[in-house]
Amino acid sequence: MRLLLLGFVLSLLPVPAASAADGRIVPRTTELDGRSYTWQVFVPAAVLSGEESSPAVILFLHGAGQTGTDGVRQTEIGLPAVLRERPDFPALVVMPQTPRGAWWGTPEIERMALAALDATSAEFGGDPERTYLTGLSLGGYGTWALAYRHPERFAALVPVCGGITTRRTRMPVPDWHPAATHPEDPWAETARVVAGIPVWLFHGGEDRRVPSEESRRMVAALEAAGAQPKYTEYPGVGHDSWVPAYREEGLYEWLFSQRRSDPAR
Repeated sequence: MRLLLLGFVLSLLPVPAASAADGRIVPRTTELDGRSYTWQVFVPAAVLSGEESSPAVILFLHGAGQTGTDGVRQTEIGLPAVLRERPDFPALVVMPQTPRGAWWGTPEIERMALAALDATSAEFGGDPERTYLTGLSLGGYGTWALAYRHPERFAALVPVCGGITTRRTRMPVPDWHPAATHPEDPWAETARVVAGIPVWLFHGGEDRRVPSEESRRMVAALEAAGAQPKYTEYPGVGHDSWVPAYREEGLYEWLFSQRRSDPAR
């Protein structure tokens, strides 16, 4: 009876409210060429309260398994999963979504992703000197593609289990892509353009979907171009290297310490 009474009393107590230190994810919509794209943005608590007026911004590109038009699936794995574990995460995180069959390198999807980034920065005062790009799998490819096209926009890159070349016919190589313009060495061509951006790459040593050789070759190409990339390869880990990668010790301290050294580059 005492236990029942205690349970009844506890049930009458108010449920604790979310911590004032917690950020929240808010939906947003972008209209481009008559098409509506729904995306999400994580807003830190300090931004919501007005204490932070120029926060860092991360553009996160999801993988093939999160494509669609629901505007939600892209928040399931990778960096978005970390946001659920760390509601006090200190940066804006922009999470656009590609429709099925599309990928981040196509012009219309690239425009949509950058429009979401621009809209977030304009609404919440994102710092252009601390704007970062990351993605996993399909989004890892997208990270290299967008950085190759817009190297002046990003202070650092974090590609996870991505690459430059692919045998997948559903991921067509655009005319501007280094794998199309420089098929003899697309890694060197990519490195030539992005060598000035700090990079931390992640890959699983047993990845059978996107071979870790893709990241290894990019590391070699970046080093040959004079860069000093960081590379973490997880032995025994398959394609889902995003699970440890986005929880890697020191990742966010390293990321947020990077700034665009020359805004005009």
